Amino acid sequence: MGRLFGTDGVRGIANSELTCEMAMNIGRAAAMVLTDNNHRHPKILIGKDTRLSSDMLESALTAGLCSVGANVVQLGVIPTPAVAFLVGKYKADAGVMLTASHNPCEFNGIKIFSGDGYKLPDALEEQIEAIVLDHAQKPVCPVGGDVGSVTRAENTVRDYIDHIKSTVPFSLDGMRIGIDCANGAASRTAEKLFTELGAECHMLADAPDGVNVNENCGSTHMENLMSFVRENHLDAGVAFDGDADRCLAVDDKGQLVDGDFVMAICAADLKSRGKLSKSTVVGTIMTNMGFNRFCDDNGIKFAATKVGDRYVLEEMLLEGYNFGGEQSGHVIFLDFATTGDGEMTAAQLLSIVHRRGAKLSSLATLMTRYPQIIVNVEVSPEGKLRFYTDDKVKEAIEKAKQQLGTSGRIIVRPSGTEPLLRVMIEGEDPEFISVLANSVADVVRDRLA
Repeated sequence: MGRLFGTDGVRGIANSELTCEMAMNIGRAAAMVLTDNNHRHPKILIGKDTRLSSDMLESALTAGLCSVGANVVQLGVIPTPAVAFLVGKYKADAGVMLTASHNPCEFNGIKIFSGDGYKLPDALEEQIEAIVLDHAQKPVCPVGGDVGSVTRAENTVRDYIDHIKSTVPFSLDGMRIGIDCANGAASRTAEKLFTELGAECHMLADAPDGVNVNENCGSTHMENLMSFVRENHLDAGVAFDGDADRCLAVDDKGQLVDGDFVMAICAADLKSRGKLSKSTVVGTIMTNMGFNRFCDDNGIKFAATKVGDRYVLEEMLLEGYNFGGEQSGHVIFLDFATTGDGEMTAAQLLSIVHRRGAKLSSLATLMTRYPQIIVNVEVSPEGKLRFYTDDKVKEAIEKAKQQLGTSGRIIVRPSGTEPLLRVMIEGEDPEFISVLANSVADVVRDRLA
């Protein structure tokens, strides 16, 4: 992780850690790094989710961009993958999304996309950090007619919905689905999209008020949707996070279908149609061991990366793969998108269910999930750094590995977006791995909190 950028952009508590001054300076630096010096007025898009602080940070970011001569096009409330798509459609030089994804409303963040619609590589993020934190390059601030302008795009929702629809060759006619919008950006797009695809939509958490984003709803709180699907006898349910770049699902029995199951269903379908490039799926080190077994059983190769959809995407681009994702629901269909897209994932998944005339619960039996437990431990910023060198923590992890043997695995890693260390253990015995994970977490808490 960098000094400002984590695994998914800059993130912090709005107006405290992520201040207006910082947003303005990041805007200036981003315009300087991402645009050609000969380009007099680079065009930069700004989208945002539904957090109250998004308007405040949008104003600050816009001021920073305009102060170095960039023309800003404000997209309004829109999902993150819509920004990535619209950068190309609107022929912009860059795009910025204001969101803290699945985090509570007090957090916000800045995700930046280059002109090709991809998230920035580490090298460009480091250049931005050097300008903001080290004043490595002084901005040239034009005057008069050379100052940047601000306009508002009017057709963003329509353009994005039409794009998603173009990727779905089969309708959802007759399907009855529940949709949890997390009181986030999907509230603007999801009902219209899935209704136009032919589904009967039952909406949850689609009334954002600025502070209720991700509040006991969305892809990090699946309980309400699971109950809703079961009680109303729906065919399936889908849930997004605050910026709708991830999707988790619920089957017809009200059971959770996480990102690993979604990838298994989609990968099997792609392979059956000759659409899975190099017969390979890209996941991460956190992908469930059951997914590896699914791949072995179905003649699919599996490539694992560090945690973070950006690393999944880097591997896909490097090796020519076209499908990958994370257990959390970031799924990338590279034939159609340059980033994880929750609504696209939901549309593809539900289309498979409808086309096959099968129940989602039946399709999900493609994969058997190994018991897995994740314990999140709050740590200090200094503790995050000490994690790599603390002998007691290393000793606890090594002891757990020995106890698991070949029947399981342990991964302990810092969160890229929150002040947490995550202790993950998989194995055959749920009670045993729970005790083991909590014992390691106790050591981490004692040493690094």
